[in-house]
Amino acid sequence: MRAIVQDRYGPPETLALADVDTPVPAADEVLVRVEAAALNAYDWHVMRGDPRLSRLALGLTRPRARIRGRDVAGRVEAVGAGVRQIRPGDAVFADLGEADGAFAEYVCVPERLVAPRPANLSPEQAAALPLAGATGLQGLRDAGQVRPGHRVLINGASGGVGTLAVQLAKALGATVTGVCRTRNVDLVRSLGADHVVDYTRDDFTRAGRRYDVVFDLVGNRSLRALRRALTPTGTLVLSGGGVYRGGSLIGPVGLLARGRLTAPFVRQRIVALATSPGRAHLDALREHAEAGRLTVAIDRTYSLHEVPDAIRYLETEHARAKVVVTI
Repeated sequence: MRAIVQDRYGPPETLALADVDTPVPAADEVLVRVEAAALNAYDWHVMRGDPRLSRLALGLTRPRARIRGRDVAGRVEAVGAGVRQIRPGDAVFADLGEADGAFAEYVCVPERLVAPRPANLSPEQAAALPLAGATGLQGLRDAGQVRPGHRVLINGASGGVGTLAVQLAKALGATVTGVCRTRNVDLVRSLGADHVVDYTRDDFTRAGRRYDVVFDLVGNRSLRALRRALTPTGTLVLSGGGVYRGGSLIGPVGLLARGRLTAPFVRQRIVALATSPGRAHLDALREHAEAGRLTVAIDRTYSLHEVPDAIRYLETEHARAKVVVTI
């Protein structure tokens, strides 16, 4: 089969389309014929080994997983002997976690990470949901504890996670303010945001408005500034991925660490979000999608051999919504 492989950390040029063996599912795995895969900030972080501190977990000199890509949608070709809920022919979607492997014609996925994909979504739309959708869901519903009537601000509302988070916050009953650049104001408003702040013109941390929950998906503000936008007992959820700016030692980890250190000493809740893949999150996202509460906005679509170009665009160009690869 064909796949996008990587044998050392570096820029998009380190990615190559190659012929590799088709994987064989273990007892608890399903073999998926990939129809679409989606890009996330996670992909360029792993590709570059950036921040460098992350290499302690990812691999010191190269990524442990040779094939890139984390989010996938496709059809099940075969299942392992221990698989009970998924059958060959099923249309599914999945977040592969740190195993990666979505930028390929076939991938093996543990059954616990796979779910039937939303019936009303195309493979491209379904592939865009798992990691970004779960980040929005866990950040707002679980970490942020958003309830009806809450005032929620989403910094980075036009990105892959942000476009979904705006809709999820509305589904939870919140009044939503989205922060984005000028060209994305109409997009964010069309997704249901009650208010939109153009960060090129206004600084939401100095506008005097206070929010019950601030969901930071950018990591471009100081902890003090973000806390300034909260009510005295509000919740700050940190999950910034950013764009590539030449490499760093700790990257967004610095802001997350400062948040953890500050949290015990202030009335406001500060949560450094750590997401985890799983069937429960996918089922919740499918329910929202099939009920019409969640749509997927796609910025650009690339073919498999164009993955290096897709990641280059994602990591440097402030991509809006999701970037997807069709296989």
